[in-house]
Amino acid sequence: MVDFGNILKKLRNQEKMTQQQLADRLGVTKSVVSYYELQERYPSPDVLIKLASIFRVSTDYLLGLAKEESISLSGLDCDDIILVKNLVSHLKNKNSSK
Repeated sequence: MVDFGNILKKLRNQEKMTQQQLADRLGVTKSVVSYYELQERYPSPDVLIKLASIFRVSTDYLLGLAKEESISLSGLDCDDIILVKNLVSHLKNKNSSK
């Protein structure tokens, strides 16, 4: 969990969420979220699962074990999944040609 605090802060900022807003969603205090980000405390397994759900990432990503961020495609139909995969492929090709 070496990078947990930095990863959490990055995800929270990407969602334009305050520490208080995240705390409210987790059912903890703002200071607990601050402790997580400062790596002075680590979340329980239940809170870790809630965080993964809130930010739509894996617990492995939150813990710094998986280097790539992933997104859930559940709830999308086959045509939508194909569109998302094509968009990702297009963006990867665009960025690799820079």
